[in-house]
Amino acid sequence: MSQSIIQDALEALAGGDPDRIAAVFTEDAEWLSPPGNATAVALNATDHMVGRTAIARFFAEDLPRLFVRDLALAFHGSHTDGERVTVEATMTATLANGNPYVNDYCFVFDLRDGLIHRVREYADTARGHRMVFAEPPR
Repeated sequence: MSQSIIQDALEALAGGDPDRIAAVFTEDAEWLSPPGNATAVALNATDHMVGRTAIARFFAEDLPRLFVRDLALAFHGSHTDGERVTVEATMTATLANGNPYVNDYCFVFDLRDGLIHRVREYADTARGHRMVFAEPPR
């Protein structure tokens, strides 16, 4: 059950439909990313989103301004322990500056009442900064 909730959520996030994204989160959901991560810096966004509306807006409107095409997640594994699901994945995309983006992530999803209540995102922030802020390929 928990695995299917996360799969539905990741498909919703990738689809970019704000209503579908909001539907997988609790009203008071939180998404915590590493402070100072390249995505937040480049988009002048917070690294701690609170509320399903803020999370849905970020993934539907803000994220596509930086990751402009070919956004994909390759899953490497997951672990479920009751209401907590941990997922390892590699995200790839083409950035707005033309650079390719490839970074490994670990997501920890805490569920409540069949919805996502909290997400903690871990990634190689130095690698992300190099790709996001590097000169575009010539």
